[in-house]
Amino acid sequence: MEKTWLKQYPAGVPATIDVEQYSSLVALLDESFKKYGPRTAYRFMGKTITFAQVDEASRALGAYLQAQGLQKGDRVAIMMPNVPQYPVAVAAILRAGGVVVNVNPLYTPRELEHQLKDSGAKIIIMVENFATTLQQVLAAVPSKTVILTALGDMLGFPKSLVVNYVVRKVKKMVPPFSLPGAVTFNDAISQGRGKSFKPATVGPDDIAVLQYTGGTTGVSKGAVLLHRTLVANILQAEAWYQPALKKIPAGEQLVTICALPIYHIFGFNTNMMLSMRMGGANILIANPRDLPSVFKELQGQKFHSFPAVNTLFQAMANHPDFASVDWSGLLISVGGGMAVQSATAKLWLEKTGCPIVEGYGLSETSPSATCNPVDSTAYSGNIGLPMPNTELKLLDDDGAEVPQGTPGEIAIKGPQVMAGYWQRPDETEKVMTADGFFRTGDIGTVDERGYFKIVDRKKDMILVSGFNVYPNEVEDVVTQMPGILECAAVGIPDAKAGEAVKLVIVRSNPAVTEADVRAYCEANLTGYKRPKLVEFRTDLPKTNVGKILRRELRDKT
Repeated sequence: MEKTWLKQYPAGVPATIDVEQYSSLVALLDESFKKYGPRTAYRFMGKTITFAQVDEASRALGAYLQAQGLQKGDRVAIMMPNVPQYPVAVAAILRAGGVVVNVNPLYTPRELEHQLKDSGAKIIIMVENFATTLQQVLAAVPSKTVILTALGDMLGFPKSLVVNYVVRKVKKMVPPFSLPGAVTFNDAISQGRGKSFKPATVGPDDIAVLQYTGGTTGVSKGAVLLHRTLVANILQAEAWYQPALKKIPAGEQLVTICALPIYHIFGFNTNMMLSMRMGGANILIANPRDLPSVFKELQGQKFHSFPAVNTLFQAMANHPDFASVDWSGLLISVGGGMAVQSATAKLWLEKTGCPIVEGYGLSETSPSATCNPVDSTAYSGNIGLPMPNTELKLLDDDGAEVPQGTPGEIAIKGPQVMAGYWQRPDETEKVMTADGFFRTGDIGTVDERGYFKIVDRKKDMILVSGFNVYPNEVEDVVTQMPGILECAAVGIPDAKAGEAVKLVIVRSNPAVTEADVRAYCEANLTGYKRPKLVEFRTDLPKTNVGKILRRELRDKT
């Protein structure tokens, strides 16, 4: 299709950028460490950690990993929440020539075993809170070098001792475990300081990260993200954010709230790596579900950027502590990971004065593929325009482009698209077209201006008597009803219509009845889109990033 979207680009955002400014992520890291040494890179539990400290600690840890036999291309798993040890581990692995394997710390033993076996990770660096999970599968996985850290390990004396004592003994957050031969994170760094570090020669086509897909559509697969792939997306995001970044007063450091987990590609690149490139600071939030702690961490801080998912924006905007934080410096609220709902966007704008600009991407696209202009003044309900150097088209089941206005599968081409799935040529072949487009499995439409909108995932679509029902639409309508906190729409078997809509609701007002919901749906949705079943629950199953797991709701039907 013609690139009509380029006419909608805000002033100052180029259609194309030089994505080859760095030969690798290592070159980007080295430049930032040199350029921004004394600046704060991370804030965590009241402690600041500078770029120079991350540089020194990561070199020492890199030397330790090499002494353990790490060779270029070897995979190293990281299993932690957002603590300063995470970016240190990432920099160490990449500088030593290794490949980062991001692991969700809440994985079950079965899920962890699959990922460690599939990736072939020889080393795992993890927080001790989840060591018992590894203990259960250690005999079956290739990861024989284990480095354990405690949450407070980088907070300095005496705070680290206090935090670690409270986590272990008071809150009892570390279940008993036995991992003989494991070394502590701080010991690994101490030992590494006495060893020589040999910076690896890493190029654009070397693998930087194996980012495992959420598995919401089947078996979890590792998206192969090369150094050039991730560098491209960092530079694309930087170019896209320019209209908002220009509003930061001269000499003021960019500060970002890092509540997205770094083990998720959205947090990895949009928080950690983009801030590294720009000399920005991240306020690390270890557990975004603990909202009182989140607000406490943000009090007295000035920040400019907040990437998050709809569920977090919604939970924070509705929280009684919201007003305890100074939101006046907020210039960019980027929504991604799932659809932003209009009721959430409206409330966020009312409370902060900063609109949520929705973006779109996947693990396979490093992640950003599209975004709404950051100088938008209101929520648009779409996923925006393709980023610089990026093309999108909509395909039918046979791979042919559909006419404008017709829903089709979103396909993406750009320097941020993965090299394929790790050791799965068959799966790679299913999603890549002959002309280099990645088929996302998401159904979208595009308007005459070039703005794309997601109508749903192929697999989540509900077919009622031959009519397509897109759950996102139903959910967006119902969440605007007073008294509804959140909901999910799924398809259930129906003898008459083939499938019917089931609506699972979490109420903010317990007085809302099924009859009220049905009346509201009758007024706002055409007949076949209305729920046949309405169920009330106290919460909805979600991934750790906050994405609602419709599959689980379907499976339990």
